[in-house]
Amino acid sequence: MKRPTILVLGAGYGGLMTVVNLQKSLGADEADIVLINKNDYHYESTWLHEAAAGTLTPEQVRYDIASVINSNKVKFIEAEVTGIDVEAKNVKTNLGSHTYDYLVIALGFEGETFGIKGLDQYALSIANVKAARQIRDHMEYQFATWSTEEVKDDSRLTIIVGGAGFTGIEYLGELGNRVPELCKEYDVPAKKVRILCVEAAPMVLPGFDPELVEYAVRQLGAKGVEFSIGTPVVEATAEGVMIKTGEGEDDIEFIKAGTVVWAAGVRGNRLIEESGIENMRARVKVNKDLRAPGFDNVFVIGDCSLMINEAINRPYPPTAQIAMQQGDVCAKNIISLIQGKPTMEFVPDLKGSVCSLGDDDAIGVVFDKKLTGKKASFMKKMIDNRALFMVGGVGLTIKKGKFNIL
Repeated sequence: MKRPTILVLGAGYGGLMTVVNLQKSLGADEADIVLINKNDYHYESTWLHEAAAGTLTPEQVRYDIASVINSNKVKFIEAEVTGIDVEAKNVKTNLGSHTYDYLVIALGFEGETFGIKGLDQYALSIANVKAARQIRDHMEYQFATWSTEEVKDDSRLTIIVGGAGFTGIEYLGELGNRVPELCKEYDVPAKKVRILCVEAAPMVLPGFDPELVEYAVRQLGAKGVEFSIGTPVVEATAEGVMIKTGEGEDDIEFIKAGTVVWAAGVRGNRLIEESGIENMRARVKVNKDLRAPGFDNVFVIGDCSLMINEAINRPYPPTAQIAMQQGDVCAKNIISLIQGKPTMEFVPDLKGSVCSLGDDDAIGVVFDKKLTGKKASFMKKMIDNRALFMVGGVGLTIKKGKFNIL
């Protein structure tokens, strides 16, 4: 009997967790497991804001895929997926095509610009390791250039962050720690630097506990961060952004800035929209067992999946915590299908949420308990280390973990 081929697209939290669980549970003679990813490394996407600010190096936020997969059970292909045809059970890459018996789509997120003019051309996005490095280098270039100019252009030292959601706030927290270091390194007076967060929504961290949000805004304000809430960006240019400050047509303000970082929304991978699977903004409203509607052999997990929290009738947020749990259940369900057994329903086990405000500060709710400051920061690092442990065990945790916890 021919061994089934399990094709996993993407080595993010969900995809890698699926593969790690499959290789633990299946023998080499039970299935052909194939993992396709455009890089030979996995990066911790929840750490990208640190790499973008320069508080961690790009090398610190990534590790080799080969270090956590069993090459006797898993075939890894470094290639970029260019097309998915679920009717023909075929996946195209820049290096060739692949057929499958079971498909796992875990391709991760893409930045969402909401059609704002100039944003994709002039704003930087915390999208991946390379983009994070670009942001860090660009920001340092602005500081270095200002320090050598005969006629100083202070707008070089203005940093605009679009979005006051999770990513935006965590990035602002890192900037609060990193900017003083840059000022010292490049002899820049701190008073010359402006960090401005622009958010279209009427609040910071929507959905988070208001008391904790107030703490976060106060702490970031003490680090020099300004907030402009309820002021959407309407256009980005080579020199800055235009924001809408009121209801009138003329209520537009232009803010000149040397660095503009967009952190105000994500969508699923655009290949989903071309795959033949019903979707909304490249996210698939999956069945309870994580399969795509109408396709019993296709699973969609991570940022490409959409699940409704029926208690509040809103989608679950696309978090690493949920993606890893999905990877675990996805692997179990594929094994059940191979063995002719029924699949299980995915029920998120939400243990809490922690938002960092820099290396030594954070806010969070863990097991229904509110945390701030160093206690929340400690918990954030433990969550990060646990994710490493679940994928690569003690060895990976020791190598890449965060142990500056005091």
